[in-house]
Amino acid sequence: MRNIMITAAIVAGLGTFMAQMADKIAPAPASATTAANKAMPVETPVQAAGRSLNIPRDGRGHFRVDGRIDGQRIGFMVDTGASVVALNESSAARFGLRPTPGEYRASVSTANGTVKAAPARLAMVDLGGIIVRDVDAMVLPDEALSENLLGLSFLSRLKRFEYANGLMVLEQ
Repeated sequence: MRNIMITAAIVAGLGTFMAQMADKIAPAPASATTAANKAMPVETPVQAAGRSLNIPRDGRGHFRVDGRIDGQRIGFMVDTGASVVALNESSAARFGLRPTPGEYRASVSTANGTVKAAPARLAMVDLGGIIVRDVDAMVLPDEALSENLLGLSFLSRLKRFEYANGLMVLEQ
């Protein structure tokens, strides 16, 4: 029993060390936020019991969350009106998604009008331990999408997602 406890402690220590090293190797990109956003204190998402995540509103009333795609850090704005996960070209390139001009064949309606997007599939999206595999996504030009959107291709595969008591609640 003692050997099992020692082995478990070593594995836990190595896991923590490796996670810290991964964050140093692949730092999160500086997001294109406004000075007003930077001035507002941002609460961090809270892991609730089981596999659920409570995401507080930011100063502008949006729900932002950090996640990982294939192990690499990425920031999202939760968008229940987006059909799929939407990534801008800069973020997508970090994950090896670099669509050719001919792959931008889907027309997508955005707040900025209709733009061409490239369909993609993400092997794994992880938000605080909530993991969804084989997630449909779209890559949009940077000028058409300033923030990555966590859309229904991820959200609809959860047990539930809802707005309650000032929090966006995601549950798997």
